[in-house]
Amino acid sequence: MVKGRLNNELGQIEVRPEVIAAYAGSVAVECFGIVGMASVNMTDGLVRLLGRNKLGQGIQVLITPENKLRIAFHLIVAYGVNINAVSDNLIENVKYRVEAFTGMEIEKIKIYVEDVRSID
Repeated sequence: MVKGRLNNELGQIEVRPEVIAAYAGSVAVECFGIVGMASVNMTDGLVRLLGRNKLGQGIQVLITPENKLRIAFHLIVAYGVNINAVSDNLIENVKYRVEAFTGMEIEKIKIYVEDVRSID
């Protein structure tokens, strides 16, 4: 597993992909139109809404050899929202906040809409 590397005057900091995924998940669920992160069971195809303490499970973070991030989100969006607008908002927010949090550049963000649900 490749860890993110940050250098400063005192040395090197390594960041695990799971830490970045958890932070990116917390940023994502704050965006309008997103119900939450999804987990898909491959055997029966059921989509499950992940709880707040497991947001990172619906996100894959890959750190390239050039120390850049590629992030894939598996989302459940709210019924009746414009998916394109929600995706654009998510990309903008995640890119800004995760880059500020990690000091690493995001190379690519992929979004997979796994389900649509009404907001209770």
